[in-house]
Amino acid sequence: MIIDTTKIQAIHFFSRSESLKAVIGLVWMLVPILTLVLGITIGVLVIVWLERKISAGIQQRIGPEYAGPLGILQAIADGTKLLFKEDILPSRGDICLFSIGPSIAVISIILIYSIIPFSYRLVLADLGIGVFLWIAISSIAPIGLLMSGYGSNNKYSFLGGLRAVAQSISYEIPLTLSVLSISLLSNSSSTIDIVEVQSKYGIGGWNLCRQPIGFFIFLISSLAECERLPFDLPEAEEELVAGYQTEYSGIKFGLFYVASYLNLLVSSLFITVLYLGGWNLSIPYTFILELFGISQTGRVFETTMGIFITLTKTYLFLFISIATRWTLPRMRIDQLLNLGWKFLLPISLGNLLLTTSFQLFSL
Repeated sequence: MIIDTTKIQAIHFFSRSESLKAVIGLVWMLVPILTLVLGITIGVLVIVWLERKISAGIQQRIGPEYAGPLGILQAIADGTKLLFKEDILPSRGDICLFSIGPSIAVISIILIYSIIPFSYRLVLADLGIGVFLWIAISSIAPIGLLMSGYGSNNKYSFLGGLRAVAQSISYEIPLTLSVLSISLLSNSSSTIDIVEVQSKYGIGGWNLCRQPIGFFIFLISSLAECERLPFDLPEAEEELVAGYQTEYSGIKFGLFYVASYLNLLVSSLFITVLYLGGWNLSIPYTFILELFGISQTGRVFETTMGIFITLTKTYLFLFISIATRWTLPRMRIDQLLNLGWKFLLPISLGNLLLTTSFQLFSL
């Protein structure tokens, strides 16, 4: 039997080239995901530094200043310290639930970033149900907190987990109704479409001007969803030691804070996308660029400016959230639930009814 070595070599070359194409395709698919994760990580580090500096300014303190220039590396130092601390497990707790809880809280929030547009068409997944997918995924995070509280075999932790779920349910309904009003105005649930609809009429077309009631409902509900003061009842230290994270130490303890800051960044980004026109500045800025001799270079320039505008609006509301923490006292649990069920829910329903009526009469 005669074997044609040329054909065998051709087959091997073809198989190697196909394998190489598959590897390159996999790497190319992972590049945007890893880029987004890197951006999220940097964003969280900036938020931690800003919160410490703003809080110090409000309280007339200096704040972190030794870890890097102006203390900007303090968050990295704290994360490294937590990474090397001992991971203590409760002897009579449910170790499986205790270990999985923090991961569920973090992963569910990271998934939300895939539908947030940072500039024109700069989004990982442009879905038709974008904003409602965010609401659905964000509902998973409180389950992780409840699992953590239950798995700790600690009454303070379990009560903190129950509070987290009750608070999430109470404020998720008004938040969803506010988002539904935005979807009705935009005739779409895609985050890209919602931003593009707002760009047609300048600042007057922003949903902040068209939906002022919905904006304040969304702002209050998002602060409650992030468990920020005055809504941090699940971890109220005067009542529950540290709530659902009482028994945690090391990196698992740090994951709860990462989840909190990730959620805060998500909420600020969605306020920007839903109410502030996203990446659109809505005022002419080309003459400013010409004044400083900056030339516009097509798509790259537009994308860069879009990211800059989006992040500027986002960090403006992060400043408001941080300042609110040191301005308002913590609410009682009955006051928190009353605000959600007796005030925000009826107002959000009325706002949705008015928006629906307006849309029907405008047809």
